[in-house]
Amino acid sequence: MGPESVIWYFAYGSNMQSATFRGRRGIEHRRALAAVVEGWRVVFDKPPLLPMGQSFANLVLEPGAKAYGVLYEITPEDLSHVEVSEAVPLGNYRRVDVPARSLVSDVGRVLAVSLSSDRRDPELRPSIRYMAMVVEGALEHGLPAEVIEWLRSIPADEETEEARRARSLIDTAIRRR
Repeated sequence: MGPESVIWYFAYGSNMQSATFRGRRGIEHRRALAAVVEGWRVVFDKPPLLPMGQSFANLVLEPGAKAYGVLYEITPEDLSHVEVSEAVPLGNYRRVDVPARSLVSDVGRVLAVSLSSDRRDPELRPSIRYMAMVVEGALEHGLPAEVIEWLRSIPADEETEEARRARSLIDTAIRRR
């Protein structure tokens, strides 16, 4: 993979977890680095594309805030697959460029691609299952202890029956062929 074919993708939700990013989505990254994005905040109030009664992670613009996550070095084709699997073409998220900085390497500051949505519902909460994936990804990549503690404090509910039923369909749809 040449330098012209490298994209930095900033993951902040379940895509931080290798079992999701590599396993469920089929994305083989070149590098994965703990990172921070300034001027953005991670929230857990984004409704899914199909109503399931639960929320997912979202990245929202907020001056002075910091969002922690994982920088993945991937190809443009990988990014296209991430966007399809996150239903970007259907308006579930939109692509945003964010200024990211690795917490663990000499990569320094990079302009990374991430996903954000204006769709928010403060009444929704993520599932315990979803938050476990987010926390596992944060632990796996060595995010700061205070970030892990904050993630563990996010109120979450048991997975809804609608979400359980939809999961196998979603897994089939997002897996790279």
